Parts: sequence; structure tokens; C-alpha cells
Amino acid sequence: MDILTLILAIASMILLHELGHFLACRLLGIEVEEFGIGFPPRVAHLFTWQGVEYTLNALPLGGFVRPKGEGDPTIEGGLAAASPAKRFAVYFAGPLMNILTAILLYSISFARIGMPITNQVVIQTVAPESPAAQAGIQPGDLLRSIANQPVTDMNSVHELVAPHSGEVISMEIEREGQTYTFDVLVRANPPEGEGAIGIVMTYPYKPISVIQALPYGTMAVGAQAYTLFTLPIQVSRGVIAPEDARLVGYKGMYDMYKAVQQAEENPQAQRSGLNSISFFAMISASLGILNLLPIPAVDGGRILFLLPEVVLRRRIPPEMENVINGVSFIVLLLLLVYINLQDFINPAHFNFVP
Repeated sequence: MDILTLILAIASMILLHELGHFLACRLLGIEVEEFGIGFPPRVAHLFTWQGVEYTLNALPLGGFVRPKGEGDPTIEGGLAAASPAKRFAVYFAGPLMNILTAILLYSISFARIGMPITNQVVIQTVAPESPAAQAGIQPGDLLRSIANQPVTDMNSVHELVAPHSGEVISMEIEREGQTYTFDVLVRANPPEGEGAIGIVMTYPYKPISVIQALPYGTMAVGAQAYTLFTLPIQVSRGVIAPEDARLVGYKGMYDMYKAVQQAEENPQAQRSGLNSISFFAMISASLGILNLLPIPAVDGGRILFLLPEVVLRRRIPPEMENVINGVSFIVLLLLLVYINLQDFINPAHFNFVP
């Protein structure tokens, strides 16, 4: 059932991508000959509407759009005969649809968990037999001050506790609207895996609507785009290990999806925004962003071919463009096969549980 969910989700994202191209063609007066659900071979002709043939195809991995005259500028009303601005709009519309979908999904994810109130600190867990537990501090307590100094964020807690190693400090907390003060020992040598007083902190969360979450969804996609575009630089500098930057195929995405589902059972992971919705948002954003890379055969490469026509007023010969795109498409298919084989030969391992 999980693998079916993943296949349907990825297929839907690819279909939305193609829908972006389709809608742009229709809006700009570029004729479309076929809109296919799934990839060939064709299973059935569904219907024809306003000159567009809608078909059902055998491979349920997305869909495709076949504009009229895609590679031949001599065909009137076709894509290749359209102005550079219209072709840019058509090429860009597919990735844009994926990016907008990702923003919406991220926003839904943020709305589900709420947004952190970063100027307040809440006790998430208290280690058994720790100084905090012995003093009477409980999970859910809101930290107000430490050693008579206000707590403004998590960093301030560390800064206020650290100078008092081996001493007893006062901690003021708020619990169910009441204020309490506890004397807590700051351990000089706490057990491994515990802090000086034995607490794990988090921020309280406030509910927000999907509309209110849209700016955060947009920033999440922007951060993902920055990471993807700077990935080679980060790997070369040693910021990211090569094994953490590798591409994965369908099995790798399934393994990642299973790891995300396991992490969803952990409250700390839930609060971090890690869930199935954000996972599919990441996939959708990746599909849109990677398609904008200036690589022939993908949308970014087709946009790149427009530059000489716009800047120099000289168009790359369609025959040359078709050959370059065709060769690049074959190379990308071979790369896709290699990536998917690596998922089995050298599977990636994912662990998102904090």
C-alpha cells in the first residue's frame, strides 16, 4: 500500500508538471495535439475535446503533452513557431506548477504543526533522577527565568546555565497559569546523553492557517532550491558528504518515504515539520527545480536555447536543437537507469528519528 501511495504521488506530480505545460499552451494559443495520462504505449483513446486528443497509456508514471509542431518552426500555430516569450512561458510553466504545488504542501504541513514561538522555551522531556526531575520540574513547564535572568530562547538557557557548573540555581517556570520557582543543581559531569540539569527543550507552537503559512512554505522551497543549486560546491568543500548528496531513484525514494513514516511516530520529529506531506513537497520542489537546470532535454535546457534568439536575434537551427535534445534525453535515461540500479547495489540509508 505504501509503495502504491508513493507511485501515485510521484505520478501526480509529473502529471501536474505536464498540466502546467498544457495550460500555458492553451492560454497562449499554441495548439496541443495530445494530452496523455501515463506514458506510452497507448491503452485507450479517452475522448477528443477542442482539438486535443486525451489518451490513457500503459505506464502509470505521470503523463505527457504533445504540442503541435514542437520541433518544427515551419508549422503554423505550433510551439516551435511561437515567439521566444511564449516558448519560455510554456517551458517554465511545468516547473512552476511543481514549485507552486510544493509551496502549498509545505504550507499545509506547517499549518498542521503550527509555528514555533521562538522567544519562549518549553520543557519537552525530563531525564529520570536528574536534578530537574528531583527538583520537581515537569514536561510542559514554560521556562521564565534562570538565576533571576529572563529566558528569551534556547540559546539563552545554555548561556545562563553554563557559568554555574557545580552550583544550585533558581529556575522560574509557569505551569497551568501558576508560577513556581525551583532550586536545581547544575551538574559538572552529567551522564552521557544528558545535559547539566537533565532537560530537553523545545519551543511552544501556535496554530496558523494555510494562508498564514504560505510565506513559510515559500521560504522552505527557496531553501531547498539553494541547497540543490549549491550542492556541488558544498560537497567539494566537505560541508556535505558525497554519500549524503547522491541522487536516488524510485527505490531510494521509497526507502526515504518509509524512514519518514517511522520518524512521524516520534513527537520531536513531528515538531520539526518532518511528515509525509513535507516529504511529497520536497519531491515536488525537486522535480520543478531540477527541471530548471540548464541541461538539454529538460525545460531549463530548452529555455537556454532561447538566449541566442533573444540576445543575438539568431535562432539555433531546429535540426541542431533536436539532435542535442535527443542525445541528451538518451544520456539522461541511461543516468536514470544507473541511479535506480545503485539503489539496489548500494542502497542509501535514511534515519530521521532525532
